[in-house]
Amino acid sequence: MRAAVIEELHKPLVMREVPDPVCPPDGAIVRVGANGICRTDWALWAGDFWTGGPQVQPPFVLGHEFAGTVVEVGRDVRDWRDGDRVIFPMNPGEGSCEMCRSGNQHVCEHVDSLVPGVSYWGAFAEYVMVRFADVNLVRVPDTVGFVDVAALACRYMTAFHGVVDQARVRGGEWVAVYGAGGGMGLSTVEIAAATGANVIAIDISDEKLDAARALGAVHTVNAAVDEPTEAVKTLTRGGAHVSVDAVGIAEACRNSVLSLRTRGRHLQLGHTTGAERGDVPLPIDVMMVKELEILGAFGMQGQRFGTMLNMIEAGRLNPGRIVTRTVGLHEAGSVLESLETYGPTGVVVIDEFRG
Repeated sequence: MRAAVIEELHKPLVMREVPDPVCPPDGAIVRVGANGICRTDWALWAGDFWTGGPQVQPPFVLGHEFAGTVVEVGRDVRDWRDGDRVIFPMNPGEGSCEMCRSGNQHVCEHVDSLVPGVSYWGAFAEYVMVRFADVNLVRVPDTVGFVDVAALACRYMTAFHGVVDQARVRGGEWVAVYGAGGGMGLSTVEIAAATGANVIAIDISDEKLDAARALGAVHTVNAAVDEPTEAVKTLTRGGAHVSVDAVGIAEACRNSVLSLRTRGRHLQLGHTTGAERGDVPLPIDVMMVKELEILGAFGMQGQRFGTMLNMIEAGRLNPGRIVTRTVGLHEAGSVLESLETYGPTGVVVIDEFRG
């Protein structure tokens, strides 16, 4: 099969033919229909994850944000067959640990060995192997295209779980989104707006802020021009009910916390880079006195996809609007490099793997 391979960290990807993946007894082989290019891919390629975060060893094939068609299943798989259209959540479970048994397989105790494009070769290729297919695979409705749902496997599902399940956003609440113009940020804007919240988008690019407004933000703040925490407090008359760091840098995280009203909820969706080393100073006394909540979201369990997919089929959500560009596999490397400076607005998706 054809794949875009890391031959050396932080160097251009190399297009070459590599062996097809082998199907395990509990897994499946998926022909990739579309794969989003994520900032996590950049962090792995650049060797710039937080301290203690995952690392890859060349040669390696990235790609954890994919949808496609099952072409082979292992002998132990009961629920899937050739031809099924599927999404594979980027942080799967194996089904038997405490977290999996409680219905939280997205934080499986064994996830470090199970993630395509992180733990083993992923979907910057024509085919990808997945483990524990019965536990993790999610069916894609025939009415929804692969490009439209590629981001569901990572950023969009994480934003949905964060906004709906973790932060418990309700209609009429104020939600501030820091880093609103990236894939995670725009996903958060659209989902929060769909709940009936009043969304304030914060970024440093007018182009990205325009995209956020098109997806439902009622106000935008350019943090390169205006002090964002004061702007949020002024717009909301006291602070946001929920504030989100969708980018993972120290300044955005701290500003998010400082944008909250008393008893507000901070939601962390972006992971840090090597610059933060996994640690971000926070105003702990303000957090105590205001009784603030600090919440995180890391993907979403497969059984929760049904609610999100129902909203997509009903037209309440449209993840395809987050996709701003599609590319061929041979262009993945240049897109990856542009993520170093948070370049693309929204999500860029690979949808052509052979030309």
